[in-house]
Amino acid sequence: MSRQTEIPLEFEGEQLESVFVGRRDGQARPTVLLIPTVMGVTDLEIGFGKQLVELGFNAFVADLFGKKFRGADRDTMFGEMNRLKSDRAALLRRLKAMFDQVCGLDEVDGGKVVVSGYCFGGMCALDLARSGADAVAAVSFHGLFDPPGLPAQKITAKVVAFHGWDDPMVPPDKVVALGKELTDAGSDWQIHCYGNVGHGFTNPKAHEIGIDGVFYHQLAAERSWTSFINLLEELFSAHE
Repeated sequence: MSRQTEIPLEFEGEQLESVFVGRRDGQARPTVLLIPTVMGVTDLEIGFGKQLVELGFNAFVADLFGKKFRGADRDTMFGEMNRLKSDRAALLRRLKAMFDQVCGLDEVDGGKVVVSGYCFGGMCALDLARSGADAVAAVSFHGLFDPPGLPAQKITAKVVAFHGWDDPMVPPDKVVALGKELTDAGSDWQIHCYGNVGHGFTNPKAHEIGIDGVFYHQLAAERSWTSFINLLEELFSAHE
């Protein structure tokens, strides 16, 4: 059985409240810092966290926007995402503060943290890797690939990007550019591209966002999740 704990963080005057999903024994385990989509913390990400707990890991569902935005409408959340994206250096400070918070939790094996993210969260996971953060791996699910325009650092995290080839937000030239960027940074990287798949493919409600090219794809969702778990098994020994 998993348990959920709200984890507050005050960051530069903003009140954030993430959700830790772990086992009830409180034992330190490898942990996935899971960064949600533009809609922030929802039942979808909590559900992913519960699946990770069943496999012997912990999950930390990051709140980058603030507790007051929990459940806000799409236009509000897109406005908040654009606010954070407009200053990638400030966004990185926020991400590093969240990463440090996760590593400092008693239930987290601080040397065994993987960062994963969805859509906007995928971009955030990549930005943490780009910063040289001490994550074991950074994983992007249908994330945005645009580089932050900050000084390049050596990427020590393994990087995996799961990408829909028909994603209108990330055309093929940006996929190639990411591969070159990761190679130049010395990363151990993979990009998994799924044909006839668009943006948001892990979210059964993706079509509700009302944007062309954004839709759920069950097979791509299953394939990417299986590959993600394979990565975790490669990185960490099995945990009971």
